[in-house]
Amino acid sequence: MEIVVDNLKEQYAQLKASAPVRIRDAAKQLGVKEVDLLALGCGETVTRLRPEFKEILSEVESLGYVMALTRNEECVHERKGVYLNGDFSSPHAQLFVGKDIDLRIFLSVWTSAFAVSEDSQIGIRHSLQFFGKDGNAVHKIYMTDKSNLETFHALVEKYKSDDQSHTQEVDRTEKPPVAELPDSEIDVNGFRESWINLKDTHEFYGMLRKFRVTRTQALRLAPEGDYAQKLDHLALRRTLNLSAERQVPIMVFVGNPGMIQIHTGEIKNIVDHGPFINVMDPEFNLHLKENTIVESWVVRKPTEDGIVTSLELFNDKGDLIASLFGARKPGVPELEAWRQVMKDIVIA
Repeated sequence: MEIVVDNLKEQYAQLKASAPVRIRDAAKQLGVKEVDLLALGCGETVTRLRPEFKEILSEVESLGYVMALTRNEECVHERKGVYLNGDFSSPHAQLFVGKDIDLRIFLSVWTSAFAVSEDSQIGIRHSLQFFGKDGNAVHKIYMTDKSNLETFHALVEKYKSDDQSHTQEVDRTEKPPVAELPDSEIDVNGFRESWINLKDTHEFYGMLRKFRVTRTQALRLAPEGDYAQKLDHLALRRTLNLSAERQVPIMVFVGNPGMIQIHTGEIKNIVDHGPFINVMDPEFNLHLKENTIVESWVVRKPTEDGIVTSLELFNDKGDLIASLFGARKPGVPELEAWRQVMKDIVIA
């Protein structure tokens, strides 16, 4: 697919003139990728940066208090704070591990970076935006009124690319859905025994690969007992409401191929808006399209610290939308209050 810049610019301008529209939604309407529309602004409101992701991220702490945004098709996760304790030593997954900003980063997926300064209802809004091979955003960092704007502008100037063209190379190949093997081809007994003998929640993904099962297939084939219990699509709503009502600190994971973003803490203000169920707290916002939840599961995994319980939400393709845990750290047993929330949503 060849992008004709002038035509796309005109179509995008007409779309924005007809009604307010978010860039991701506009891209869908125009049959292009978000990065295609963003690149149109290069040299004006947008500055393409060199794809030196580790170097850029290593300087993000100097921006101070910002808002981190990670999303997938169904859910947006926004967390305010300072990027602390960056670790880029692993070739597989890079980290920020702070009390507020907590990220697992997969830079092998990242291909482009931009600085954006755009008009908004609160004035000019500055951000750093990172995109994957497929042209979708993997992560965005928004400046706040507490951020160091001088540092932001210096960072943009330091990493400004010589290429400020209005197109961005994108892999537009449609990825076929992962084929699920018939249950008859799965070593179900071996799989169940492996699950029962897990020592760490991080071993779960490796177990799926070893036995060649998809995530939802794994839950369906879980060991007998309460290792996996399927619930209705309102399980998230019940979990959020009970956690807020009982002041149970939770962890909320939302990710895409290039990033997983985690919030840890209590939640308070739960609001409905259109198809979205939202958490609207001062430091943490969550926006999830409740009607896109096709499967909801309470999942229990053995660890050396005892059972760890999660609520896992899936879309119609079997992709994980979000997962929720009780707040915990390695070496510390799961909160009894969280276990009670999970028991209560099952019987609700």
